[in-house]
Amino acid sequence: MLTERNQNIIKQINEFGHNRTPFLFIIDFEEKFPKVYNLDKIDNSKIKFSFNGKTNFKPEKINKTPIIKAFPPSFDEYKKSFNIVKKNILHGNSYLTNLTFKSKIESNLSLEEIFHISKAKYKLWFNNEFTFFSPEIFVQIKNNKILSYPMKGTIDANLPNAKKKLLSDEKETAEHYTIVDLIRNDLNIIAKNVKVDKFRYIDRIKSTHKELLQMSSQISGILPANYNQKLGEIIFSLLPAGSISGAPKKKTLEIISNAETYKRGYYTGIAGIFDGKNLDSCVMIRFIEKQNEKLFYKSGGGITSQSIAEKEYQEMIDKIYIPI
Repeated sequence: MLTERNQNIIKQINEFGHNRTPFLFIIDFEEKFPKVYNLDKIDNSKIKFSFNGKTNFKPEKINKTPIIKAFPPSFDEYKKSFNIVKKNILHGNSYLTNLTFKSKIESNLSLEEIFHISKAKYKLWFNNEFTFFSPEIFVQIKNNKILSYPMKGTIDANLPNAKKKLLSDEKETAEHYTIVDLIRNDLNIIAKNVKVDKFRYIDRIKSTHKELLQMSSQISGILPANYNQKLGEIIFSLLPAGSISGAPKKKTLEIISNAETYKRGYYTGIAGIFDGKNLDSCVMIRFIEKQNEKLFYKSGGGITSQSIAEKEYQEMIDKIYIPI
């Protein structure tokens, strides 16, 4: 059931959409503290963003070589949560569960400097509380067509035959099939003629310490002609993002709550902008949060019946990076 706060946010988004007023929205994973702002009234001393070329700030050149040192949870701590997830999967309660942790990090850069130096399709700095630099689209709406690009499957690009290994990996393939099916079902809630336009294509992502290959697909559907008047309902009906929760979604969210050792907050929530005509949004991954003057990087990955704890633990660590 939607809270009064969320009902008000939906109403505000619908109003902005109806009036073709550009706006920014930021919604946390648990949907407890959603925010929406008139795009033209955002104070860029508190919020800076860059979404697919749309920005509200002047780039600053950072004359430092970024250094990031991670202090992830121990493998034993990870294994305890992994075992909870794996047990539920083997009992048939979930086919895919996204398991995440937060890792303390140290860097020679401030949170805002990290924002400026990072290179990503989507990035945001919020009031010196958190920043993210995400490669993952949540949904895009162009005219009355909605598109989603679920991203599941990662490998070190420097490994021999990396692309072939990723595409032939049974675990990664099963994970990707599951998430594509989930997103397709999600889009069917609010759109017609939902179809997979492009299946399992590969993107290359460069980081501070290595290059990664990431597997994605493209799914689309057709929205009603008056979709702009119902943007609030459309956005909230798709939450949380399937790629960072799992399937089936409702039961998997319960498993995540039991297995994870912290609250995600805005990490793995969604953020986006409506420019008065089109909507563009992302999943808030590759995420750094400031707590009590300390920095924490939140990362994780999808767990299936074929997952091996050691490999998943390493993937969680590999995702602690700044894209440059």
